[in-house]
Amino acid sequence: MSKSKTFQRLTAQRKLELYLATRDPQAPLGEILRQYNVHLDDLREIERTIESAAMAALKVKGRHGRLPEDVSPERVLQLEQELAEKTNALAELSVAFTLLEKKDRAESLARRQAKPSPRKPVK
Repeated sequence: MSKSKTFQRLTAQRKLELYLATRDPQAPLGEILRQYNVHLDDLREIERTIESAAMAALKVKGRHGRLPEDVSPERVLQLEQELAEKTNALAELSVAFTLLEKKDRAESLARRQAKPSPRKPVK
């Protein structure tokens, strides 16, 4: 190879092109690796990355693409009631927590005021 030949940066697009070019079982792997100036270990890493990204994308698309089809009005009502109960319970817990904090602060202040301050004795 001549020193004047410059190699293109291996961008995400070029990595995808490399991946696709090596998918054919009859593809001349060594020639493609030389063309992209990549080692076989680099190609294997690119393959793992692309395949795991594809799996993750398919999982996300599968989860969010499907909506439940058979939600009865009774089920909706039940879920709304559960949500209301949990909201009320959370509000009660918030009030109880606030009251406990106030009580704790008041007790702490009373203990500090009841303790004599550690002053040096006068001589």
